[in-house]
Amino acid sequence: MKALVYDGPGRRSWTEVPHPTILDPRDAIIRVDAVTICGTDLHILGGDVPEVRPGRVLGHEAVGTVVEVGDGVTDRSVGDRVLVSCISACGTCRYCREGSYGQCLGGGGWILGHTVDGVQAEYARVPFADLSTYRLPASVSDEAAVLLADILPTSYEVGVRNGQVAPGDTVVIVGAGPIGLAAILTAKLFSPAHIVVVDKAPSRLEAAKQFGADVTVAAEQDPLAVVRELTGGLGADVAIEAVGTPGTFELCATLVRPGGRVANVGVHGRPATLHLEDLWIRNVTITTGLVDTNTTPRLLDMLVAGQLDTGHLVTHRFPLAEIMRAYDVFASPAETGALKVLLSRS
Repeated sequence: MKALVYDGPGRRSWTEVPHPTILDPRDAIIRVDAVTICGTDLHILGGDVPEVRPGRVLGHEAVGTVVEVGDGVTDRSVGDRVLVSCISACGTCRYCREGSYGQCLGGGGWILGHTVDGVQAEYARVPFADLSTYRLPASVSDEAAVLLADILPTSYEVGVRNGQVAPGDTVVIVGAGPIGLAAILTAKLFSPAHIVVVDKAPSRLEAAKQFGADVTVAAEQDPLAVVRELTGGLGADVAIEAVGTPGTFELCATLVRPGGRVANVGVHGRPATLHLEDLWIRNVTITTGLVDTNTTPRLLDMLVAGQLDTGHLVTHRFPLAEIMRAYDVFASPAETGALKVLLSRS
């Protein structure tokens, strides 16, 4: 079969690899029906995630059909159409028992496309299949479902919930990529007074308006002046970092008010300066986190009920065999206008 393989920083290939097999009784093998590319995959290609070794099949967001299950799988059957979560959960360790699946001690956590082969392939092995996949109703399309594999639970849990967004808040989201746009959607569930989005790409600022941002600010403008004007000089109640660079993190710390919260979502490959000389007196809370995906069932229920409109997040669609071109498009959003790209089995 063919898969997208990481060949070292800056190098990738769509190439023949061995067909996956059951390695643990709790495994399932899925036929990949739809898959997408994540900003984290670009961080891997940029050398920001050194744990990923050359030869690894990338990808951690997919919808597929179960074609084989191990003897220890009890709640999934051949033929089931499932969402594959970006997080795998053993279900028995301390963190899994607390619902913190991202920190799994039993061989799970973020492993797909990271420490084991991922899902940007024709077939994939999914560890801990009972807990790490979700059976999908027929009413939910592959395109809508695949957005629940990572970006929606990540933006909701690591951004909106960690930031404790509340009614009447002023929320600033720095970065209008897919995670930032999903943060707009999920922050709106809590009725903030203002959602301000900062980005350097005009196309992404326009997308932020379509997703419900009240105010958009180009990065080269003065975001601090805009936020202070909205808040009577105080600053944002919540600042969500959705890029993963030192400058965007430090901007969030500047934009937040005394007593406010900075929720870091972005994947960082370089150190960022924590200006404690300014922050120590301001009662600011800073949170970090890897998504746990414990909210995926709730988000799926909201999607089925029509409470989450993800219809504009996918901007480009390709056959799976054109994944090399899809990477080029996704990696150049300023030129292509790409948000999420969807690759489907032909």
